[in-house]
Amino acid sequence: MKVKCPTCDKEIEYSTNNPYRPFCCERCKLIDLGEWASGERYIAGEADWSIGDDEPQDKPLH
Repeated sequence: MKVKCPTCDKEIEYSTNNPYRPFCCERCKLIDLGEWASGERYIAGEADWSIGDDEPQDKPLH
């Protein structure tokens, strides 16, 4: 299956032979990661920071 790299739009083969899929290369993968980390990309909506009583909580790192 052919897909476009989300960063540079280069058409690539989407397969397990590409360790960077859906990106064409490590550079495009890191550019995308940087955009998420800087806040340029985000999922719209309100953040839900509440923890329900039925959800497991992480143990403290003592």
